[in-house]
Amino acid sequence: MVFFSSLVCRLNATTTKSTTHYITVLHRWNHHSTTPAKDESSVSISTLSPQDRNKLLAKLLSNSNSLARVRRIHGDIFRSRILDQDPIPFLRNNIMRAYLRHDSPLDAIQVYLAMVRSDVLPDRYTLPIVTKSAVQIHDLPLGKQFHSVAVKLGFVRDQFCESGFITLYCKAGKFRDARKVFDENPERKLGSWNAIIAGLNQVARAKEAVEMFVEMKRSGFEPDDFTMVSVTSACGGLGDLGLAFQLHRCVLEAIPEEKSDIMMMNSLIDMYGKCGRMDLASQVFDEMPVRNVVSWTSMIMSYAAHGRTLEALEAFRRMREAGVRPNNVTFVGVLGACVHGGLVEEGKGYFEMMKSEFGLEPGLSHYGCVVDLLSRDGRLEEAKMMVEGMPMKPSVAVWGSLMGGCEKFGDVEMAEWVAKHMVELEPWNDGVYVVLANVYASREMWKDVERVRKLMKENKLVKVPGYSYSTTGL
Repeated sequence: MVFFSSLVCRLNATTTKSTTHYITVLHRWNHHSTTPAKDESSVSISTLSPQDRNKLLAKLLSNSNSLARVRRIHGDIFRSRILDQDPIPFLRNNIMRAYLRHDSPLDAIQVYLAMVRSDVLPDRYTLPIVTKSAVQIHDLPLGKQFHSVAVKLGFVRDQFCESGFITLYCKAGKFRDARKVFDENPERKLGSWNAIIAGLNQVARAKEAVEMFVEMKRSGFEPDDFTMVSVTSACGGLGDLGLAFQLHRCVLEAIPEEKSDIMMMNSLIDMYGKCGRMDLASQVFDEMPVRNVVSWTSMIMSYAAHGRTLEALEAFRRMREAGVRPNNVTFVGVLGACVHGGLVEEGKGYFEMMKSEFGLEPGLSHYGCVVDLLSRDGRLEEAKMMVEGMPMKPSVAVWGSLMGGCEKFGDVEMAEWVAKHMVELEPWNDGVYVVLANVYASREMWKDVERVRKLMKENKLVKVPGYSYSTTGL
């Protein structure tokens, strides 16, 4: 006797009246079940057709609000042996999609592998899901295998598959391969244009992204919100204010009448902020009828990037006052503002607030900001303790912040300790040697300066003009 132990699903309140009851899936799956339904709102799975059963389970998966719940439902489906009798990928696709939505791409790929071993072929909806999973785990060879499967099954020109493969190659830095996928389909859809524009922007080829946008418009395609978010971000990277004004007009044209597309308006805030026009960013922000966490975060990040510490922290205060919950990116902006303003105690307070008030786990960038903040203030021992207590491996940028403090305050012992770790991470990089030599020189330790220079020469390291770790941003 196989049970679904605890799958209780409330259907969306916007559906028809006849489907607004709670559907409780707690009945025996085989036809020998003697347990009657308690009322008309209880439905035994065994009475449903395979299609209706799969739709119900897909709804359960879609409504799952945690990875643990997705795994629980998947486990119950596995134990019920439903998939053994199901020759189509529909339910498996929904399981994979649920895992991906909860940031568990490896689980999604495992479901795919089990499906293939069961001789169930993927369809045009399966491949974009697993390709996105490969992108998230940075596994280009695996992604290429999915591309080969798409070619063999005839899905390679499907718009969702095609855009997925373009994204895969762009993320891996294989833009030539991405462009080949794009160029091979003369009947490409808007999704493929969006993928190539976004991919170019993400690999810092902003000018080409804008050029591709212009080519897209000339080809008769009208941009949607995804297009405009990518191209405005590219414009921000270029800092081209004239182009920004033109794109602002395109954004307004892309927004349907009597509707405010919050994602596109947020992209305008980000664009103007990157172009250094906080007055225009503020104007867009103030005119928005509805703002979300991204809207506030974009303002905070933009203020912080331009060293306007007080405005950034005031925006954060107003955000909390408005009842909008900050996320991890918000705190990167807040801590960055504290770094620019030299607000050490305030920065430490915001760092603690992440955990105590909002239950957010600080990431590498948050720890890096605090290390930078402490190092700039000469609190090198405290910064060292922060680095040693990090739950993840410090990056070169984090070590570089501490090294910058050593250079500023002439701490030889600390500089030597930091240099050892930095050389282990990037033995080919000259920056650490240059800064270490500067620290020695500040203490008039000329023999040590000469020793470092000799070491650089032996290792064939040449100083990059105008570069040192102390000026490297996080």
